[in-house]
Amino acid sequence: MTVILKKNKGLNKSFLYFLLSFVIAIILTLLLKEPSFNTTQIYVLFLLFFAMGLWFTEAVPPFAVSIFIIAYLVFTLGNKNLNASSENIEKYVTTFSSSIIWLMLGGFFLAAAMTKTKLDEALFKFTLRISGTNPRSLLIGLMTTTMVASMLMSNTAATAMVIASIMPLLSTLGNKSGLTKALLLGVPIAATTGGMASIIGSPPNLIAVGALENIGVNVSFLEWMIYGLPISLALTAISCIVLIRLFIKDNTPISINFLQDQQIERTKEEKMQRTIVLIIIIVTVLLWLTTTIHGIKVGAVSAVPLVFLTLTGILKSKDVQGLPWDTLLLVAGGLSLGMALQNSGLLEHYAQQLRNIEVHYIILMFILAYLTMVFSNVMSNTATSTVLIPLGIAILIGFEKPIAIIIGISASTALFLPVSTPPNAIAYSTGFLKISDFRIGGLLVGLLGPLLAVLWVLLAG
Repeated sequence: MTVILKKNKGLNKSFLYFLLSFVIAIILTLLLKEPSFNTTQIYVLFLLFFAMGLWFTEAVPPFAVSIFIIAYLVFTLGNKNLNASSENIEKYVTTFSSSIIWLMLGGFFLAAAMTKTKLDEALFKFTLRISGTNPRSLLIGLMTTTMVASMLMSNTAATAMVIASIMPLLSTLGNKSGLTKALLLGVPIAATTGGMASIIGSPPNLIAVGALENIGVNVSFLEWMIYGLPISLALTAISCIVLIRLFIKDNTPISINFLQDQQIERTKEEKMQRTIVLIIIIVTVLLWLTTTIHGIKVGAVSAVPLVFLTLTGILKSKDVQGLPWDTLLLVAGGLSLGMALQNSGLLEHYAQQLRNIEVHYIILMFILAYLTMVFSNVMSNTATSTVLIPLGIAILIGFEKPIAIIIGISASTALFLPVSTPPNAIAYSTGFLKISDFRIGGLLVGLLGPLLAVLWVLLAG
C-alpha cells in the first residue's frame, strides 16, 4: 500500500509540473509574442517555453521531451489546417541521421566494448597501482585517468567505474577521512572537465558542432581538442591542487590491500577480444584526429567501431540494446528545436534586439558563458545548450564558432549541486558526502570555467 501511495504521489507531482509548464508556456507566449509574428513563430515560441519548463521540472524524462519536440514540429509546422504557411518538415525529423548522432553512437560503441572486455577496469586498476600508496599521488592519478577516460566515453560511465573500483578503499577510510572527500569530489570534477576536451566527451559539445554545421561551419575532432583540452587540463589541475590543500593534510602512505586480488586467468578468446578493441579504439581515434588530412568526416569514421565491433562478435544485439539510446534521442530533439528556432526567424528577431544594445562582443560572450553555467546547474546541460548556442550564434555575427564552443564548454562547468551533473549524483549516492561538500567544486569550476573558456577560445582562435 505504501509503495502504491508513493507511486501515485510521484505521478500526481509529475502531472502537476506538466500542467504548470504548459500554463506558464502559454502565458509567456501571449506576453512575448509580437504583432509581426506569423503562426510558425508563435508555435515555435510556445514550444521553446514548454520544452524548457519540462526539462527544468523533469515532469517527464528528458528524452521524452525531445520526442515531443519533433512530433510537435511535424504536427504544427507541416499541417496546412493548423498553419497557413506550412513547410516541409523533413529537416526536423532527419536530425536522427545527423553526423553528430553517428559520432555520438561511435563513442557509445567504444565505451560498451571497453566495459564488456573489462578494459575499463584494467585501466583504473593499473592507475591505482602506479599511483602507489601516497594519498596525493593517488588523487592525481585517479583524476588524470578519469579525465582521459571521459574524453572517449560518457562522463557518467567513467565516474561510475572509478568510484566502483575505489569503494573498498573508501569503506576502509570512512566518511571522516579527508582523502575520501578529496577522491569523491575530484573524480566527478575530472569526469566533467574531461568531457570538455573532445567532441564526443559531452552532449553540449555535439550540439555546438551540430549548430555550426547547420550554418556551414565545420569543426574537426582535432580542432575541438585544441580549444577544449587546455581548459580541461587547467581546470583538472587547479581543482586537484585545491582538493589536496583542503583535504590531504597527512601524506602518509595508505594500505591498498584490496588491490591484491587473485589474478583472473583469461582465455585466449578474451585476450583476443581485448586486443581487437584496443586496435579499433586506436584506429578510430587516429582517424578522428586526422580528418583534415584524409577528408573523412568524423561522423563517417564512427562506422569503424560500429561495423567491426559487431562484425567480430564483441558487441552482440543485447549489448547494442543496452546503449544509452535515450541520450541520442535527447540530442536529436535538441537539434530539431535549435533548427526550428533558427528557420522560423525567432532567433534572428531577438538577436537583432540584443545587437542594438551597446555592449562589447567580449562582454556578451562572458554573459552567455556564465548564464550557461548557471542554467546548467538547475537543468540539463543539453537542454541549456540547445537554447543558448543558437541564440549566441544569432547574436554574435562573425563570431559564430567561438561563441558556440564557449557555450558548449561552459555547459560542462555546472557542479554546484548533486543534481547538477550525473557524476555528482553518483558520488553523492555513496553516502560519504553532504550536499554542502559540492560547493567547493561548484564554485571553483563554475567561476573559473566560463572565464577560461572565453579567454582561451578567443586566444586560440
